[in-house]
Amino acid sequence: MTNHALPPVVDTATWERRLEALRAREKAATRELDAIAAERRRLPMVEMPDYTLEGEDGPVRLADVFEGHSQLIVYNHMWFPGKEWQCPGCTGFTSQYTRLEFLDNYDARFVIVTQGPIDEALAYKQRVGNRMAWYSTANSSFGTDVGAPPDGGFAVNVFLRDGDTVYRTWHTDGRGTEQLGHAFALIDVLPYGRQEVWQDSPDGWPQSPTYSRWATSKEIAALYGPG
Repeated sequence: MTNHALPPVVDTATWERRLEALRAREKAATRELDAIAAERRRLPMVEMPDYTLEGEDGPVRLADVFEGHSQLIVYNHMWFPGKEWQCPGCTGFTSQYTRLEFLDNYDARFVIVTQGPIDEALAYKQRVGNRMAWYSTANSSFGTDVGAPPDGGFAVNVFLRDGDTVYRTWHTDGRGTEQLGHAFALIDVLPYGRQEVWQDSPDGWPQSPTYSRWATSKEIAALYGPG
């Protein structure tokens, strides 16, 4: 016998009617997301300065971070100087991306940029088993200029390259990044959802403090890191 609430049990016909009503709302949301994506494709853009970042092999111009592609997605990873374990949200979010080669077919690349010094950033990447390419903006105003300053939050920025000229086309932060990952999409289809106290759930549903079920950076390192 379980010690928490359960969804009501009904006959199949009743369940299918409720599911069909929910599916209508899900389909409407999908169409709205399509409309939002269409508007995103119509956004204007802003020209960027000729930034120089630090990569694994030394200084690299922002235009060269594209590695020949015309489109670039940048995840701006939070960084706290001197900390062994960096932001667990950023660490967990980026750990989802282990196979990004499919972006080649779309003339695009996805990388991480952080405020941490490149040597420390690459060491952290190794420690937690991250597979994305990392760059540092510690010696550049790039992070600050795209909404991810030192000691600031995380962000996603998208860029378009035309020759050596780079343009910023899109930006989001906070929960706006959720649509780019699969973790919450999977959790949200579970009967109990994220089980966080801020969510609208039926009485008796298991709920915990926000973030308390998230894996820590140390736990992610144990799962994916070299050790």
